[in-house]
Order: sequence, then structure tokens, then C-alpha cells
Amino acid sequence: MTDQEIVALAREGREAAYRELIRRYERPVFSLILRMVRDRQLAEDLAQETFIKALNAIASYRPEFKFSSWIFKIANNAAIDQLRRREVDTLSIDGAPNATSADDIEATALQVGDKGETPLAELEARELGTHIERAISRLRPEYRSCIMLRHVEGLAYEEIAQLLDLPLGTVKTYIHRARHELRDMLAHLRD
Repeated sequence: MTDQEIVALAREGREAAYRELIRRYERPVFSLILRMVRDRQLAEDLAQETFIKALNAIASYRPEFKFSSWIFKIANNAAIDQLRRREVDTLSIDGAPNATSADDIEATALQVGDKGETPLAELEARELGTHIERAISRLRPEYRSCIMLRHVEGLAYEEIAQLLDLPLGTVKTYIHRARHELRDMLAHLRD
């Protein structure tokens, strides 16, 4: 069944349809939030909040749009709201500070470099990644969100605009400004 068909069943109050939507989007929603807030427990709470909001507002979903974009927008807004309430101090290239399992570390680690690198090149890539992550953490939440969706999640500008419910020009401006700010913050590394 398509997402739209399952949503139609969920609108009728069918519990199995709700469970199916959660099953399909639990991991992607959690992954998006985790990459933004870098805290597993907080990401779990925000993912749960996202599904509660989505299921409570299922009647407002418009089937002409992709369900994934709609739920990712809710998740992204929850993460941005959380980031505005508290600033993330730093990010670690080795994953979130409280990442304890290999899955947590992999899910939150920034991937920089080539696996065939020499140890020195790998160390330099790790150091560069640390600098990049610290710089990203200092961006405004709106800029950070756009940069993460573009360069970590690999979304197209149009998808980001739809996901964040922003005009395409605004997304392009946010990404341009974020890149400019990152370039300025990382200028000392150019040599």
C-alpha cells in the first residue's frame, strides 16, 4: 500500500494504519532528529513527539504531497525548536558525546575522508571534521538545518524547501549564508 492509502485508513481511525506509518518512518525520523540534536535520548523523545503530533494532525495532511516530506517537516521543526531552547556546545566527529553503542556512534558521526587513507591523512581528516562540526554547531538553527539536510541527508534544494515549508529562494539563501559563515569560521585552516 502507498503512504496515501495508509493515511486514508489512519484517518478512519484504524490503529493498524497508525502502526504501519510509525513502522515505515520510525528510523528515518529518528535519524534526522539525531543528526540535528546529537543526543540519542533527546532524539528518541523528539521522534516520539513527532509521531504524536503527526497522528493527532493526520486530518490536516494533504495527500497531494509526499507523506515523508510532511512528517520530516514536523520532525525538523521539533529539532529546531529544541535547538533554539538550548544551544549545542560542540559536536564530535566520533559521534555524540553520550553515544555508547557502535550503532549510536555511527549514526551520529560525521563521515569525512577516504577509507584508504594513510594514518596521517586520516588524522588530518578527523581534525578537519571536528573543526567543521564545531563550526556547523555555531550556525543559526535554520542555517544548520538546511546545511544538514543538503550535505548530510543529500536532499535537493527543492526537497528542502518543501520539507521546511520555505520558498526555494530562502533555502538557497540560507545555504549560501551558512556556507559563507562556515568559510569565515574555517578560514584559519586554509593552508
